[in-house]
Amino acid sequence: MTAGPDSVIWHVRCRPDTTPDGHRRVLDLLGDYTPLVQPLPPGAALAQLRGAGRLFGAAPGRLAARFRIQALAKHGVDTHIGIADTWATAATASAHAGRSGVLHLPDHRSVEQFLAPLPVRALHGIGPAQAARLEAFGLHTIGALAAMDEGVVCRVLGGKSGRTLRDRARGIDPRAITARRMPESTSVFHAFDRDVYDPVLVRAALLDLIVTLGQRIRGRDQIARTMTLTVRFADGSTIDRTRALAQPSAHTEDLRVMVFRILDSLAFQRARIRRLVLTAEDLRSADEGPGTQISLDPARENRLSLEPVLDRINARYGRRLAGPAGAYRHAS
Repeated sequence: MTAGPDSVIWHVRCRPDTTPDGHRRVLDLLGDYTPLVQPLPPGAALAQLRGAGRLFGAAPGRLAARFRIQALAKHGVDTHIGIADTWATAATASAHAGRSGVLHLPDHRSVEQFLAPLPVRALHGIGPAQAARLEAFGLHTIGALAAMDEGVVCRVLGGKSGRTLRDRARGIDPRAITARRMPESTSVFHAFDRDVYDPVLVRAALLDLIVTLGQRIRGRDQIARTMTLTVRFADGSTIDRTRALAQPSAHTEDLRVMVFRILDSLAFQRARIRRLVLTAEDLRSADEGPGTQISLDPARENRLSLEPVLDRINARYGRRLAGPAGAYRHAS
């Protein structure tokens, strides 16, 4: 099978010592790149990125390198990523990504050159007993398995298993990525460089979190029913408040109104704040939300119309250019 620009599969492999929470955070970050994410517990995931290069303005290998840096910087999770046009090949590649952490196989020729010299035991999906049987028949490399007559391989391993493993050795794997249910909540946080009591700085940081969270939820085609704000103070104590949205939503406008109501209800005076955590909870598919209704508020309708445009700009260039949805700044 030949890789194409609209058929790019990532196999993301976390370090063996990654905690379940770390794995969840990697899945969460993958959701910012594509809604087609398939978790592979305990420490891996598949992602289908169709046209992501055009959307993010980066080649697949460079985009994967960017993802690795974000996963390490934000969550302390080191990952290796294999990129190919099939599940099995990408998974084999992620196990051999080396020091760079990313191995991109852009076409069938590169897939053949990569797979052929590897020991047959390195093929994704092969079991130790199957590998031992192939080695007993003199098939020690993936290339030798790929070149062997299908009938012979089927006699050695059995019909279905033999055909499947021979196909994978040749870079063929028809399995599709199955987007499974995303986490029922997702969080973003901001840690101040110093303890802060200036309400303007607090609201500005919170607005940036709101925009990030809204963009993430919309990218997954989800909506949130409740929002939770957690504040950590200079003495290490924390306080959190949860409120339900008037109706499930992923619009930045709606999230902003609710989160700032929570903040105002806390009535901070000169509290020294160290960290803010914002969590969208009880996430549902956007299809379960209320139908689109015209609000008769021209300003709101204009902001909602701009949201998809700002999301694409932020995804491609980062919020430094588009900012925390400039359309919302005046309302903060």
